[in-house]
Amino acid sequence: MISRSDVEAARARIGSRVRTTPVFADGDRVLKLEQLQHTGSFKARGAFNRILAAAEKGGLPDAGVVAASGGNAGLAVAYAARELGVPAEVYVPETAPAVKVAGLRALGAAVVQVGREYAEAYDAATKRVADTGALFCHAYDQPEICAGQGTLALELEEQTGGVDTVLVAVGGGGLMAGIAAALEGRSRVIAVEPHGCASLNAALAAGEPVDVEVSGVAADSLGARRIGEIAFAVARRTEVTSLLVSDEDVIAARRDLWRRYHLVLEHGTAAAYAALLTGAYHPAPGERLAIICCGANTDPSDLTERGASTTTE
Repeated sequence: MISRSDVEAARARIGSRVRTTPVFADGDRVLKLEQLQHTGSFKARGAFNRILAAAEKGGLPDAGVVAASGGNAGLAVAYAARELGVPAEVYVPETAPAVKVAGLRALGAAVVQVGREYAEAYDAATKRVADTGALFCHAYDQPEICAGQGTLALELEEQTGGVDTVLVAVGGGGLMAGIAAALEGRSRVIAVEPHGCASLNAALAAGEPVDVEVSGVAADSLGARRIGEIAFAVARRTEVTSLLVSDEDVIAARRDLWRRYHLVLEHGTAAAYAALLTGAYHPAPGERLAIICCGANTDPSDLTERGASTTTE
């Protein structure tokens, strides 16, 4: 479990190692442009906090750090490790997008591709940690990771003076947990998930984290089989709700973000915007709404195809 104080401590620890990403307003709608973060996603925040917190405690082994990731978490760990002078080894599924695998190697990480899903890469990574004593950087379910991701919300609060509601896409839930903990009692957090990657939605319905089948256009970034224990606990405590959108909604939202704002975003990121575009979420008149744009590691070639434009809401 984490709280706002953990997020504030993470921000002090990370300092200027991450970018303060901008926001822009379109009426009562605010977009937080976290896709401009180092390595193209919010994950750098948690990676730095995890490694720096371990170093503070004298727990950073000579073997360095190991991560398992569909892509973005691995890129963040590789970047943070390089910046801090720490060896990094990243396990990814064989289905990870080539752009992310190439990025990992460019950052100096040793890359191991295992299995078809994140869970298989995770199992291989944890075995490697057991064998070497390396520090494991979980993609989403460690207190330092979640608290680091939540530093985004502290920035958002300062940049906007506070919002009523935050829409955020959810995979394993680390970002959602950090935001909800940071803004507890201040803003409502709405999780948005594609039907094929609905780990939080399923957990809230079951009353506990459960395994789900993973599929669809956003599976590379939101395809966690099970919501994180920390994320589930924070979601229950702060009354986070989950909305579901279709793959078609996500594709249309991603294209509309390009057409309307010229933002190149991953399908997973576009899920949050899809809830607004499709009417799955209806803001009240005057409601101050923030949409988290959290990842840009994607192939943009399909955004300019004939027929890519969509109808505005």
